[in-house]
Amino acid sequence: MKRDIRIALVTCPSLVGDTKGNLLRMEKWTASARQKGAELLCFPELSATGYHVREEIQNKAETIPGTSSEHIAEMAQKHGICILAGIAEKKDGNIYAAHVLAKPESGIMGIYRKLHLGPPEKEIFTPGLQPPCLFETRDLRIGIQLCYDAHFPELSTSMALKGADIIFIPHASPGKSADEKLASWMRHLPARAFDNGLYVAAVNAAGKNGCGLSFPGAAVLLSPEGKILYKYTGSHETMVCADLSVKTIESVRQHPMKYFLPNRRPEVYV
Repeated sequence: MKRDIRIALVTCPSLVGDTKGNLLRMEKWTASARQKGAELLCFPELSATGYHVREEIQNKAETIPGTSSEHIAEMAQKHGICILAGIAEKKDGNIYAAHVLAKPESGIMGIYRKLHLGPPEKEIFTPGLQPPCLFETRDLRIGIQLCYDAHFPELSTSMALKGADIIFIPHASPGKSADEKLASWMRHLPARAFDNGLYVAAVNAAGKNGCGLSFPGAAVLLSPEGKILYKYTGSHETMVCADLSVKTIESVRQHPMKYFLPNRRPEVYV
């Protein structure tokens, strides 16, 4: 991370069967994020196609490149902002929970396919097989995880060892209240940030998906010390803007008692 940067997290509804409407909503928030000075915007899991663990989502899945990914790339170019957005991806007869990175100058630059599927997802989705990679943009090295992925510490450590400055964790996690969702995150996400010396940003979908699921809106940004910098809990769609500081991340990584990665001993781990 070479300079300070403003990011935006949008918690919003995504209706299964209304991809066009979802993209229009996303474009509204994209324009708003750019107006507020954000250079990087993250939407929830499967924000374009909507999230479901029933067969309905198979009928709405798209190829990448495809209609939704091209629209997201056009939004990034039009508004001059990098966008992280979710698509149910159809590829080689499989359905993946995918998240794409679109840059204004070069379109879709990467795809992350969810590695760890929650038990209800396994009948519909296929887990990604590629090792976790980082995406570079705006002087940031970005890791992406999706929802259930965050419960596996090795994934975050792998990204940290490759130089991640921030891990974005878009969710489509139904049930519970927004406050309960934040409390659930606070049981594990601060450790992902604190143990690895990086920022963690999580954002959940909000509202109903049109197929029987309802999502509590929540968003949080955690510092490299595992502290809450910004948070939102509520039933309405909204956007949280947050500033990432070079000084903050360097103060952790240059402190011998705050940065743990250099002292790992992987040769003794079984």
